[in-house]
Formats: sequence, C-alpha cells, structure tokens
Amino acid sequence: MKIGVVSDTHNNLNNVGKIVELFNEAGVERVIHTGDITQAKTIDVLAELNMPVYGVFGNNDQERESLELAMDTHGFNFCDPPFSVTWAERRIIVVHDPLEFEGHPVASHALALHGHTHRYRLETLSRGTTVFNPGECAGHMAGYNAIGVVDLETLGTELLKF
Repeated sequence: MKIGVVSDTHNNLNNVGKIVELFNEAGVERVIHTGDITQAKTIDVLAELNMPVYGVFGNNDQERESLELAMDTHGFNFCDPPFSVTWAERRIIVVHDPLEFEGHPVASHALALHGHTHRYRLETLSRGTTVFNPGECAGHMAGYNAIGVVDLETLGTELLKF
C-alpha cells in the first residue's frame, strides 16, 4: 500500500490543486495531511482527490468550525494529534509539530509523520521507526515544493517536487 503525505498547505490553493493532481497520478491509496490547512476552501480543493484523506490539525488551523464542517461534508477524517492507525500491518503515528511526539510511544510505530517545520526529514530511529516530513509545499518558488509517497511494504519514501 502506498500513501501520500502532505503538510502545511497554508491555503495555497494553486499548490493544493497541483498536490491533488500529483497524488491522483501517483495512485496512492490514502493521503495523510499533517496539519496547517488553515481554511475550509483548501478542503474543498483536496476533495478532488481520488482517495480518502486523514490527518491532524496544526497550530494554524484556528478556523476549526468551518474546517470541521468542510471535512464532514467531504468525508475526511481529522483529529487533534496524535493520530495513530494501522494500515498494511504497519503502525503509523501522525502529529503536526515533531515536539508532539514527546510522551507517545513513537518506537512502537513503524512510521512517524509530522509537518510544522517546512523542512524535509527522513530519519530512522534506533528502534527502526522511520520519521518522515516531506517538507515545504505551500511556498511560491516552483521546484522547491514537495509532497511524499510512502510505500508501507518497504517503508521506502519518494518526494514529488513541483
């Protein structure tokens, strides 16, 4: 199973449209958003994805009522961090700010996803947990924006830059 990972879209609707196109072309089965959507109109664009969307709220998701209404309308599954799920026999934990991993059993998960920093991160912890953040995707400089694809069978990652 391949999943898409995106973070910190910050209501950049042009980039969100490109993200939808890239994930649909990549054939991922699910998308995880690691927070900082900011406005409900971003959810309306993400609704063009051909797969279910899951995620966590970030520190800039302050318009919660309108975000939650849009998410309910489109069938998205979001919560406050951490979000923990098992897909393809791999435990996954999702937070927005990597500091939110503190106090949670990250080492018991195969994959730990976060956003917030707008910086690429791919690290394997001592107990084998893969920590991944695809980095910036709301910027205005073409070629410097990225989203990620994770193969849950191998825990291999791929960056899709745009």
